Amino acid sequence: MTDRTTTFGQSLGYGASSAQRNKVLRNTYWLLSLSMVPTVVGAWVGVAMNLGPIFSGMLGFLLFMAIAFGFIFAIEKTKNSAAGVPVLLGFTFFMGLMMSPLIQRTLGFSNGPQLIMTAFAGTAGVFFAMASLATVIKRDLSGMGKWLFVGTIVLIVGGLVNAFVGSTAGMMALSMAAIGIFSFWMLYDVKRIVDGGETNYITATLSLYLNIVNVFQNLLALLGIFGGDRD
Repeated sequence: MTDRTTTFGQSLGYGASSAQRNKVLRNTYWLLSLSMVPTVVGAWVGVAMNLGPIFSGMLGFLLFMAIAFGFIFAIEKTKNSAAGVPVLLGFTFFMGLMMSPLIQRTLGFSNGPQLIMTAFAGTAGVFFAMASLATVIKRDLSGMGKWLFVGTIVLIVGGLVNAFVGSTAGMMALSMAAIGIFSFWMLYDVKRIVDGGETNYITATLSLYLNIVNVFQNLLALLGIFGGDRD
């Protein structure tokens, strides 16, 4: 689960011109596509170096949260400067490293590569659907953010509890809920750009990237549970 407090707390002023909104949207999609490169590289490095144990257990989780929040803070501080893009790309490399344990476990299945490609295609499909819907829907979705924020907090708390309980059923329920919540975050975040509520493409990219990563990871986890083949 990842932090949404930054994007949730930003102003929802809609003063941007149509040209500015389109520019922010184009730059966001460009940077979002670029961010996938260091993510893949980070995941490959993590698998090759077997870094999974470093981030395992509660200490590993706390280490991840400290580094992730540090990166998010740095991105917000540099989002209006030339350093913003490199810092964001550094964060996406780190997130690739963090995904490597899940990727490695999935590759332990005989159909692991197919599961990864299926999760990638499914995530891309969800993003395309939500982004397309955001560009045509006329309704004001600003009120949705409050509910999504609450839902995200519930997911984080549920994930911490389940880390101690170790319930497979609980993990499945949390993963399905996460896919739904972060899919709607995609809709909400793209809609904010379209309506002029978000005018910084680095911040917009960070929000959408976190949504995509969460959907991908939880979808891949479910595919591993239901479709993983050890033969």
